[in-house]
Amino acid sequence: MKRSSGILMPISSLPGGQGIGSLGAPARDFVDFLAAAGQGIWQILPVGPTGYGDSPYQSCSAFAGNPYFIDLDTLAAQGLLQPGDYTALPWGDDPARVDYGALYTQRFGVLRKAWANARAVEPEAWQGFAERAAAWLGDYCLYMAIKEAEGMAPWTKWSAPLRLRDPAALVEFAAAHRDELDFWAFLQYEFDCQWQALKAYANAKGVQILGDIPIYVSADSADAWAGAPLFETDSEGNPRRVAGCPPDYFAADGQLWGNPLYDWPYHQATGYAWWINRVRHALTIYDYLRIDHFRGFDTYWAIPAGETTARNGRWEQGPGMALFNALREALGELPIIAEDLGELFPSVRQLLAESGFPGMKVLQFAFGGGDNEYLPHNYPQNCVCYPGTHDNTTLADWLSDTPTAASQAERQNATAYFALDANPQPWRGMVRGAMASPAVLAITPMPDWLGLWAEGRINTPGKPDGNWQWRAVPGAFTPALAAEIRTMTATYFRLGPCT
Repeated sequence: MKRSSGILMPISSLPGGQGIGSLGAPARDFVDFLAAAGQGIWQILPVGPTGYGDSPYQSCSAFAGNPYFIDLDTLAAQGLLQPGDYTALPWGDDPARVDYGALYTQRFGVLRKAWANARAVEPEAWQGFAERAAAWLGDYCLYMAIKEAEGMAPWTKWSAPLRLRDPAALVEFAAAHRDELDFWAFLQYEFDCQWQALKAYANAKGVQILGDIPIYVSADSADAWAGAPLFETDSEGNPRRVAGCPPDYFAADGQLWGNPLYDWPYHQATGYAWWINRVRHALTIYDYLRIDHFRGFDTYWAIPAGETTARNGRWEQGPGMALFNALREALGELPIIAEDLGELFPSVRQLLAESGFPGMKVLQFAFGGGDNEYLPHNYPQNCVCYPGTHDNTTLADWLSDTPTAASQAERQNATAYFALDANPQPWRGMVRGAMASPAVLAITPMPDWLGLWAEGRINTPGKPDGNWQWRAVPGAFTPALAAEIRTMTATYFRLGPCT
């Protein structure tokens, strides 16, 4: 990777009239904006289906795409919908927020109309995709169909034969619900078609896509249901211990994520086959991968199931370089960025060094006092600099005097370091500091380029609701803003493609 820059912008946060960002014209328009702004990278959040809590990091599948992102205008252009099927539906009252309740109520009815028309016109069109995705698609479709039949209950609450994957029960269910299984497969086919078209469009414009894969899978997921040996679970499929992280900058009680933990000895015995399949799949849809919670491959926080906070967990040993050696042997060189934030032991730093992956540096962590590693003058070249991440508040809010802002000392230190008192838009000074840093790649969240305050925050860790809802309003990505970004990008020699 050569010196370059990019923008963090979730698919869900794109503007448009379908309640949430989509893979159609809104995404292509954003690619055009990135190209005009001289950006080589579009970083997104995980694109899997979201469930309770709406978090892209708690998906019901490590492989499937989110049906909410399927562009309805594209389906209409294919003759699978009429505009009247969706344009007048109530997708939400605020164009700057995603209304997930409205999406859940409205979206699948529209998509079922598209499936009915696709089945009637060309019922075999998606069979080739189904064959390519055979390693995961069947279990995912069964999971979704059974979940619907079981009143959307988590799989650990299903009737015993289906919960425990009795072969005869699964065959009987599949035979009785064939159309439903085909519906869920059709949605994945449409997502794949639209995604691959978008990726080709972006790559042709010199923009590469940096995807994000969570280290863990959701407890209520097709992966946990179909892959019991992969995880620390009991005979009923319930996790014995769950994932999270200890008390830190974001949460005084730590973060209790609740994901099942991997049975790493089993993965080692299989040559890390599941991880190889997962990363291979990810590399068919992304140009680069950010792996969330990289430190968990060295040591991970294991919390006894049933705990109400993450305080009573303990550190356990992860797979270390054995996993990445297996991945490299199977897949070649890995275009991975490591999210190496959190409490970093010397062993985590050693793992990052041995892997050769660039780690992350976050400016909002740099100004608590002393000459710490997040100050730009301490950066190695092989890292990625962020003013803030999707888990931080925006720069404008961080620099303000609000309850979610930085401390007064942090603001004073940042102001002195970047001479922000000389800038009428001080958040721009911090973006400039990231762009000027030695980091090979600088990624700025779109809300910071837009100068948004707390309303532009994407996620607040530990907060149970109100997350993942921010959307850019129509007209936000102006030619003037693209020109401003391009000028700063050129000033710090980051212009153009990252390869």
